[in-house]
Amino acid sequence: MDPKALKIEAARAALSHVEDGMKLGIGTGSTAEEFVRLLAARVGEGLSVIGVPTSERTAALCNELGVPLTTLDEEPALDLVVDGADEIDPDLSLIKGGGGALLREKIVAATSKRMIVIADKSKLVPVLGAFPLPIEVNKFGLKATELAIRAAGSALGLNCDFRLRMTGNEPFVTDGGHLIIDASFGRIRDARALSEALHAIPGVVEHGLFLGLADVAIIAAEGGIETITATRH
Repeated sequence: MDPKALKIEAARAALSHVEDGMKLGIGTGSTAEEFVRLLAARVGEGLSVIGVPTSERTAALCNELGVPLTTLDEEPALDLVVDGADEIDPDLSLIKGGGGALLREKIVAATSKRMIVIADKSKLVPVLGAFPLPIEVNKFGLKATELAIRAAGSALGLNCDFRLRMTGNEPFVTDGGHLIIDASFGRIRDARALSEALHAIPGVVEHGLFLGLADVAIIAAEGGIETITATRH
């Protein structure tokens, strides 16, 4: 089964958790887009839901396919968010933000009663960190923020190679108007400590460590669907 087919199967399994009348957070990325396509088909058959998209890209797809949308200002408490991830560890801690929407994704996840992560098996890792950690930063004071990020990693015994995310010859700009630093820390043994250290840096708007947010991971593999439930809840 090719990677796209695996993503579709994970999205299909997540859709079985969606009930009529739900207020949904709708994620960003290739796997989340497969969920949107399947959700739109159900909406066309009469399913009544309303969604809050985590990016302008997701909003455009939902509008194109007829998935009704609202905003967090109008619906500040959501029933369920379905989103992808770049890495998932055994405790369902995540690295997200490869698509550049991590700030909105985290806001939406934090306002939802439950978070379901959908991915293929390649996203499962024993320890987070092989995938570079996206860090959304303010444009002002960028060099000072970079130095502070490097120092924070060093204090935790982590090497930090990073690059400013680019689109062609220009810096990538998030939907919130910020920049993204992709930081390669290597194996992150204490994700909570790194999270706190990054949040203490004034120029850091948000980072892609999603800790204690995911309730269920639906993983598609060649042998079928695996559902992993967070043990902390």
